Amino acid sequence: MTAPGTGTGAGTGTGPGARAGRALRVAVIGGGPGGLYAAALLKRFDPAREITVWERGAPDDTFGFGVVLSDETLGGIADTDPVVHRALRASCVRWDDIDIVHRGRTLTSGGHGFAALARRGLLEILAERCASLGVRLHLRTQAPTAARLAAGHDLVIAADGVHSPTRAAHADAFGPTITTHRCRYIWLAADFALDAFRFETAETEHGVMQLHGYPYAPDASTVIVEMREEVWRAAGFAGPDTRSSVDRCAEIFAGALGGRPLRSRASSRSPASSWTAFRTVVNDRWSHGSTVLLGDAAHTAHFSIGSGTKLAMEDALALAACIEERPDLPAALAAYESERRPVVESTQRAAAASLRWFEELATYTAQPPHRFAFGLLTRSRRVTHGNLRLRDPGFTRAVEEDFGCPPGTPPMFTPLRLRGLTLRNRVVVSPMDMYSAADGVPGDFHLVHLGARALGGAGLVMTEMVCVSPEGRITPGCTGLYTREQGEGWRRVTDFVHHRSPGTAIGVQLGHSGRKGSTRLMWEGMDEPLRAANWPLYAASPLPYRPGISQVPHQLDRRQLDTVREQFAAAARRAQRCGFDLLELHCAHGYLLSGFLSPLTNRRTDAYGGSLERRLRFPLEVFDAVRADWPAERPMTVRISATDWAPGGTTPEEAVAIARAFTEHGADAIDVSTGQVVPDERPEFGRSYQTPFADLIRNTLSVPVIAVGAISSWDDVNSLVLAGRTDLCALGRPHLHDPNWTLHAAAAQGYEGPAAPWPVPYRAGSRPPPAGRTDAPKPRLTPP
Repeated sequence: MTAPGTGTGAGTGTGPGARAGRALRVAVIGGGPGGLYAAALLKRFDPAREITVWERGAPDDTFGFGVVLSDETLGGIADTDPVVHRALRASCVRWDDIDIVHRGRTLTSGGHGFAALARRGLLEILAERCASLGVRLHLRTQAPTAARLAAGHDLVIAADGVHSPTRAAHADAFGPTITTHRCRYIWLAADFALDAFRFETAETEHGVMQLHGYPYAPDASTVIVEMREEVWRAAGFAGPDTRSSVDRCAEIFAGALGGRPLRSRASSRSPASSWTAFRTVVNDRWSHGSTVLLGDAAHTAHFSIGSGTKLAMEDALALAACIEERPDLPAALAAYESERRPVVESTQRAAAASLRWFEELATYTAQPPHRFAFGLLTRSRRVTHGNLRLRDPGFTRAVEEDFGCPPGTPPMFTPLRLRGLTLRNRVVVSPMDMYSAADGVPGDFHLVHLGARALGGAGLVMTEMVCVSPEGRITPGCTGLYTREQGEGWRRVTDFVHHRSPGTAIGVQLGHSGRKGSTRLMWEGMDEPLRAANWPLYAASPLPYRPGISQVPHQLDRRQLDTVREQFAAAARRAQRCGFDLLELHCAHGYLLSGFLSPLTNRRTDAYGGSLERRLRFPLEVFDAVRADWPAERPMTVRISATDWAPGGTTPEEAVAIARAFTEHGADAIDVSTGQVVPDERPEFGRSYQTPFADLIRNTLSVPVIAVGAISSWDDVNSLVLAGRTDLCALGRPHLHDPNWTLHAAAAQGYEGPAAPWPVPYRAGSRPPPAGRTDAPKPRLTPP
């Protein structure tokens, strides 16, 4: 980074970002940590700049009490402003432990490493640094609007918080989306130092409440009390008497507090703490002309991962660096957003996972103590089984023992029984359409493709969606199970798996394309209709998948419903004769049965449309017919889309109800996928992004589930299984990349047990071959 006072980029006195003949003028709206730090850095890097900060509050007006900073954030501050870093280090308290109190039992996990200080102290350090550098501070002063400031300044930094007036005034430019969540919380403080980061649950007559607490000074701790909105109302916290709320919180969590009182935010100029609901802020764009959003004005992430102040200060550092490095302000603002957005979005995904865990806390409280504690620690998916083994091996081993892992056995290599089938490990090769069949007959490609993955160690290998009729195909290359020749082709595959990879189970997924059929092969144009020889489509309702492009399907009538149901049953009978170990009914991704379940695709007015109960009717009829013809000792699963990722689609509550209905009809596990129901969906892509839905269904209904969706590492599989978020993990692309993914995962963990046996002809390759020279002489002597 350019040394202070010597910059050559957008922020220098002669750079294109400044008005001709003078230094850059910067207005900062908001004197929180992000705004103050940005002001200090910009002034430090070029003392000629005119930097002014407006803050409507007083120096002791602050939301919350303590601030948690990561070592990464502190390291960035050390590199850019050693003066601030030294002051922060002197003010921080540090600790390593997390205490989790579950039904009166305290479990401690160590090795985490936290640093915190009073938020007021942080603001004082930053304000003093600004003043020493010559930044003008207008405290207790309402800032002019961003539009007015832009007329007289080269850059306006809007660091004006979650309720940003700047963002609201220019909403058409920034494109904000603000989501209010389902819990109420209140920031409080206790006048003593907790000796660890503490999470404690209280199961009251009104519902579950939780405490988040951590020390921020030798004699003070932040305490946040949080609960679902309905619990908050039932408990009587909705009244105006904040003092009463504070006293009741102290009473409910008296054990954690040692009988000490709590206090709310208190200064002569600021109101008392109040209950609020967390709001996630997302913006399509972070800058508009010469105005740029920073910190909570641009984005928020739930406090349970301690990221708000951290993100704001990292924003400030990145913005200052981009202004130094880029030739003009437009380039600098574009670079700032390009650099920070991926980091922020990743943090927001982690925060959203953490937030959902606490929103659904009541579904976890019945878990055994170690599983509950492990689930809490790994809720954001940023802390994993592998992380915890390094941080606290003793705690992690206790969790593994409680789960039932034999010594030396990772969780992913424990068995799972479904009816008469025992899977030797928790890894599933996910169904993946190959579009490589001729007349629906699986050929050599399918034998090699599925056979290789069976040899690769997975506990269960699933076929692609096998269609139950010619008109039920997605493409001409889809496999089927509606002719004798197709059955013979599949028997060839199952025989290979059973004879060459004994212990590996192979399952068949049966489905019907519905309105998404008669399309080209994926690599020739995904979801594009065939150029010729299209076949008629059938669906719950006459709605094309892509209006104006896709064929309009025929709505199934009573006779056709009966025909489709019998086609599924006939395919199940053939699947039995083929020797498949497990059968999955495909009710996801907008195909025929999924089309009945989603309110976006089912507009029927008869007994098969309308309420969820009616939308479930035909899929359940098909399930019952298949279950009746599928051997009682062999398990049957159902794949569902737990959300459509579109307004008006399937809700999480409906997903739970759908899973409950199939379970009550005899499903042995629910394969929980999402989306692909409507083309205008907006999925929240990210690492293992679909697993929260599997988690919700499993822990609400206590039924086995299969988790899918961007699960790519064996550490993720171990973490999800051990936390009780899923029973099985289905991986698709990782098995395309590496057919021996499971065997390599075992080797990487030093596992050589029965759950991941190498095929006899391959055993010589069970260890990576040596690579590179290893015979170089080692240093022996060091000169004095």
